[in-house]
Amino acid sequence: MSFISRLKQTFTRARDGFAAIRTLGREGRPLDSAFWEDFGDLLVAADFGVPTTEKIVSGLKTVASQEAWSTGDQAVARFRKDVERFLQVEDGADLKLDVKPAVILVVGVNGSGKTTTIGKLAKRLRNERKRVLLVGADTFRAAAAEQLEIWAQRSGSEIVRGTDGADPAAVVFDGIRAGKAREVDVILIDTAGRLQTKTNLMEELKKIRRVIERETGGPPAQTLLVLDGTTGQNALSQARLFHAATPLTGAIVTKLDSTAKGGILVAIVEELEIPIAFVGLGEDVDDLVSFDPTAFVDALFADGLSP
Repeated sequence: MSFISRLKQTFTRARDGFAAIRTLGREGRPLDSAFWEDFGDLLVAADFGVPTTEKIVSGLKTVASQEAWSTGDQAVARFRKDVERFLQVEDGADLKLDVKPAVILVVGVNGSGKTTTIGKLAKRLRNERKRVLLVGADTFRAAAAEQLEIWAQRSGSEIVRGTDGADPAAVVFDGIRAGKAREVDVILIDTAGRLQTKTNLMEELKKIRRVIERETGGPPAQTLLVLDGTTGQNALSQARLFHAATPLTGAIVTKLDSTAKGGILVAIVEELEIPIAFVGLGEDVDDLVSFDPTAFVDALFADGLSP
């Protein structure tokens, strides 16, 4: 089943929100202050966030004046094109794993689906015939290493894990050394589900990054932030703080099959200028899919709910 078909089946709440935007454009309403106010309200309701919404509305108003638009359908049509073009970040789904071993540092808060996402990503990489090593640097959460070990078995990956309470940076050091010795292609590092407000945990993340840089001669090949799409604007606040602690190269948005509204993906790209690399559309091992901006917008703006 194609990406767009799966989105149409699972992304019901987001599609409902965008259906309201489509309807607003069909009413033939004049581009007056009431239209722009309603349009902005719908964007905020769809989790675009106030700053991103204000930028979108301001930009559309400017173009509307320049091109002498008269009705709302023109604004909505341009908005659809702008969203698709905006999400087309260069190298969005290209992980660029040319170095060996390529280290992928994965961060995110508790409950975002981080460890499960790492397992699914490992399965994708194994399907590409890459030799993968999982490093369990989450030594704070009970049973985190056990969960990662299950995913190592499912995906056919190798694993290095630390004991409960061990120094996460030391586990990463051991993992990178093991990855080099075993000549693996990719090292996937699972970190603790750090609360973005905990300064000491963010400092630990910086320490892990320094170990990676020292042992590999450069930053991680990828630093991916896993976000729960159902948390809305809270996901954006998480992204800001993680980005400050360790520069992100991309985001993975999970639980889009649940109550996510869609606009948060645009807000993340707009705020941090990083691509959405993958999205989670379900619980199965193959439900982590590469993000396709064109298919995403097509699904959100399509009429009806059938694929």
